[in-house]
Amino acid sequence: MSAPLPIPLSILDLAPVPSGVPPSLAARRTVDLARLGDRLGFARYWFAEHHGMQSVASSAPEILIGNAAGATRRIRVGSGGIMLPNHPPLRVAEVFRMLEALHPGRIDLGLGRAPGSNHSASRALRAFEGDQFPSMLAELLAFCNDGFPERHPFRTVRAMPDDVPLPPVWILASSGASARMAGGAGMGYSFASHFSPTPPAPAFAAYREEFRPSAQFARPHAILGVAVVCAQSHERAEYLAATMDLGRLRIARGEFLPLPSPEEALAYPYAADEREIVRQNKALTLVGTPAQVRERIEAMARDCGADEVMVVTNVHSHEERLRSYELLAAAFGMAS
Repeated sequence: MSAPLPIPLSILDLAPVPSGVPPSLAARRTVDLARLGDRLGFARYWFAEHHGMQSVASSAPEILIGNAAGATRRIRVGSGGIMLPNHPPLRVAEVFRMLEALHPGRIDLGLGRAPGSNHSASRALRAFEGDQFPSMLAELLAFCNDGFPERHPFRTVRAMPDDVPLPPVWILASSGASARMAGGAGMGYSFASHFSPTPPAPAFAAYREEFRPSAQFARPHAILGVAVVCAQSHERAEYLAATMDLGRLRIARGEFLPLPSPEEALAYPYAADEREIVRQNKALTLVGTPAQVRERIEAMARDCGADEVMVVTNVHSHEERLRSYELLAAAFGMAS
């Protein structure tokens, strides 16, 4: 009897901005990781949407998606996600139909209900307030499937180009609140365990229980997001992960500075309460050798019933970041 195939792996990219690196260079470097993921056999490559943060350059994921898709041949490219409260639904429909027209069969549309920014940036974006996500999602879909009633003011509006479908829609979550909605609508579902301490298993179970097949998804598909730092030795991985320790502490304090170097992070004088925050955050990150990380990824995926695992790695060195994905791919038998 042959051994079961390893679970498919994908990449989540925030275009992290390390200290000493211009944000424009961080944005251009996303092509390096996209090409690497394409060559190594990662299933998909998604960009997150964040605003007003010096540590993150992915403020316009739709542009990064088009750039990465144009530089690759096989890998699916998409949003992880577009934060729907920041955008008129018609605009999202137009942008992603255009991406689908330019890169047929390779685009994903991941949607989130949070603003992906701080309060000031949300105000500057004129983000829709309150939980209007269900109604905004319904409007987005209506633009693409003639879903408006006869006398609706948007009935005659066409989301161009209208001769291509909207790419597969994925609902992104970190609490499980949208699981049943995603399942009932026949959409994909992705859970952000890379920053959420909420156990994903109940959300995945609710998603599968409610799932109804659709034109985009004949069967449920659940993606588990995990944070990973992989190196040849456990000690080296821990050293690289120090960047995330201080980086996440700063975010918890509302500071969105560029990613610190490991040296800066290790020299930081953590107070007792700060060490507790670091300890809690470290529990959300898989740090170690390729074998150690593979074992933990497979255990997490097995425990919650994930169909796919999406990996985010935010370390200071661009080369070490690429190497982490290379080592992970090799551990899963993907690397050529």
